[in-house]
Amino acid sequence: MKSIQKQPAPIGEKLIGREKEKKELEDAFQSGRAELIAIYGRRRVGKTFLVRSVYEKNMVFEFTGAHRTNMPTQLENFAKALQRANGSTAALAVPKNWSQALSELERFLEPIITKRKAVIFFDEFPWINSQKSHFLQAFDHFWNAWASRYPNLTVVICGSAASWMIQHIVRSKGGLHNRVTLLMPLYSFTLKETENYLQSRSVKLDRYQLLQLYMVMGGVPHYLSGIKAGESAAQAIDRMCFTPNGALIREFDLLYASLFDASPNHVAVVKLLAKSSKGMSRKDIIASSDMNSGGWMTEVLKELENSGFISSYSPFGKTSRDVIYRLSDEYSLFYLKYINNKKATGQGTWLKISQSPSWTSWSGFAFEAVCLKHKMQLKEALGLTHVLVEASIWRYVPGKGQAGAQIDLLLDRSDHCINICEMKFSTSEYAITKKYSEELEQKKNVFLSVTGTKKTLFLTMVTTYGVHKNAYSTKLVDKELTMDDLFAL
Repeated sequence: MKSIQKQPAPIGEKLIGREKEKKELEDAFQSGRAELIAIYGRRRVGKTFLVRSVYEKNMVFEFTGAHRTNMPTQLENFAKALQRANGSTAALAVPKNWSQALSELERFLEPIITKRKAVIFFDEFPWINSQKSHFLQAFDHFWNAWASRYPNLTVVICGSAASWMIQHIVRSKGGLHNRVTLLMPLYSFTLKETENYLQSRSVKLDRYQLLQLYMVMGGVPHYLSGIKAGESAAQAIDRMCFTPNGALIREFDLLYASLFDASPNHVAVVKLLAKSSKGMSRKDIIASSDMNSGGWMTEVLKELENSGFISSYSPFGKTSRDVIYRLSDEYSLFYLKYINNKKATGQGTWLKISQSPSWTSWSGFAFEAVCLKHKMQLKEALGLTHVLVEASIWRYVPGKGQAGAQIDLLLDRSDHCINICEMKFSTSEYAITKKYSEELEQKKNVFLSVTGTKKTLFLTMVTTYGVHKNAYSTKLVDKELTMDDLFAL
């Protein structure tokens, strides 16, 4: 497979959001001890840009691993990076191995860090550890025998392969065991951070259009950077997803191939979950896939969840063995529904699709995924910031002649109450019909009967523009939230 090249961050662009992460990095730099900082997060989420923005004035060396590249090429790239750091015009000799390479880095750093604080940055750290390179062992020795003795030195290692970072760095059983001083997972922007980011780029859209964009590409900064000022959400989606050179047409294959060595297995699971609006158990996924090994499936699910593509939910009243998995990556969900192997392309494609019946069902699923990702904002809007809340799902598969029910978000509260959340996407106020009101009544009754809970139930509607007032809504709805509540910080 063709090697994936990492794109440089734009020069001069201002860091938006990431206030918590920025403070943690600044505090670590001023800690008075040697720091080993590990940052992980999916491709395109802004890890490199964050590090460069915070440590720009103090970074003295930076090296980026190349994807699926052999050790001689990696070492050649390392020599070039050290040459740039030295400011030398003459090419440096290429080290024979990683032990020699890191020894040369020590010689470069020592006169600097004996006088002042400095940062060195290893980007795409997992990619540097190519097969039989022994890079990780050499880095173990570099940190433990040398770097950790210098309180002026901050070492940042960063990787998109979240599971690799967790397994080999965070939970290392070797030389790096318990050596990481700051662990920082970096996630996609929230809706509010997305709004702030786009406003900083002079993209002025109302929240309904911002929500539509988020449902298509999530809060991934690199994707959002492709949106142009003066175009609508539909125009941006058209251009980026359906024109021949659209930025998001080929991103799907690159995305998974860059993170997972056995990416076809991960893609197969993602495709299965994309077809299931209510999620699937591990057992269901194994039964529906061609993967025979349950142990292998466990590893794939763990890697997808660590990387932020899927989310797991414990059903109300069940154990962790009954976990349900849902596809939570907005871009993957959209790609598999509307871009993958589809013939419809060209300007205006999305405008046509967004008027079709398939969009109605997809938008409902996508909106639910966005709401589930913003559970903290929902809790705040409900005034539950200081109440212990456990979020879960619930489903009841009935026997013959019985009524079943599914609840996609339950907020089980320590104040002896439960919010049953119904999430509905609509282009205007959502109207509860007689039929839907009967479904809601049945859902509450089945839940009470099956679970036997004694807690007070509050039916909570989460919609785009609110609930239309009629006899059914007045009778049933205890609390309503709108998309504006999802935009809280």
